[in-house]
Amino acid sequence: MSVGIRDVARAAGVSTATVSRALGRGPVSEALRQQVEAAVRATGYRPNLSARRLRSQSTQTIGLIVADIRNPFFTAVSRAVEDAAYAAGMRVILCNTDEDPDREALYLRLMEEERVTGLIFAPTRVTAEAMKAGDLEVPAVLIDRAGPPGAHDSVVLDNVAAAAQLAEHLWAQGYRRIGGLFGATSSTAQERRAGYEGALRRVGAEPLARVAAPNAAAAEAVLAAWLAGDDRPDALVLSNGLMLMGAVRAARRLGLAVPGTLGLAGFDNEPWTDLVEPGLTVIEQPVAEIGAQAMTLLFDRLKTPDQPVRKVTLSGRLIVRGSSRRA
Repeated sequence: MSVGIRDVARAAGVSTATVSRALGRGPVSEALRQQVEAAVRATGYRPNLSARRLRSQSTQTIGLIVADIRNPFFTAVSRAVEDAAYAAGMRVILCNTDEDPDREALYLRLMEEERVTGLIFAPTRVTAEAMKAGDLEVPAVLIDRAGPPGAHDSVVLDNVAAAAQLAEHLWAQGYRRIGGLFGATSSTAQERRAGYEGALRRVGAEPLARVAAPNAAAAEAVLAAWLAGDDRPDALVLSNGLMLMGAVRAARRLGLAVPGTLGLAGFDNEPWTDLVEPGLTVIEQPVAEIGAQAMTLLFDRLKTPDQPVRKVTLSGRLIVRGSSRRA
């Protein structure tokens, strides 16, 4: 026999209305809330979330749409978002777009249908460039990609400065043909390309930039062909951690010594970057802070819907390892 809210009320010695308020984070004392939660555990009661959603029009759910869950950056940011949501008594619905605008549109509709309380969203370049204020049905914070100024709250890395720092470091190490491989689908990659190109032009060098799908396999394929040619660069800047992985694989496939023949520097301080000999030079992104800041902005927006749009720009940290040092 199924357990209902009346059974919980009898076990807790309170009214059904009190049970509803306690489970819905309503105005009850903490002692009473714990009393009701103990009765829920004792009876094995499972709340009817669909019915509660229809009654309250609030799901206490955060929608999280990321560009590529295989990318460790988005995995770490998702963890930070989930931690903050859990602490606030909220759930998270996670969707992965694989940088596909069609899948992205599908998941945005899903979030509307699920009546999520708020949305954390890493849009594709196509969507980011077209966004405007009020075009999303729920309060939203953009991460990694900011969109047009003033449209939505956002938390981003200073991508231009970070990529410039990588290029400047390679130049200081004595590399003179510094290539760059950048993702083809995100505004983040565009900003990183701009930072890389600006840094090289400031020292009178010609940028050697190419693009690929932002994953390891695509990067490896493009770089294997490029590095096998006579015009190969003597160092590379890679615009995300997966592309950096592809560069390591391409160098190994071609038997190129790193850093003797090829210097490497990229983004995301993942554990494997310190394990691959001779260690990879990277920009470490403050991933936990990105996720936490995004949730803070979202909670603030939920409390004060009409407040001015805010953009939080965080700095990366250059970690120099053997892959960029001249042998």
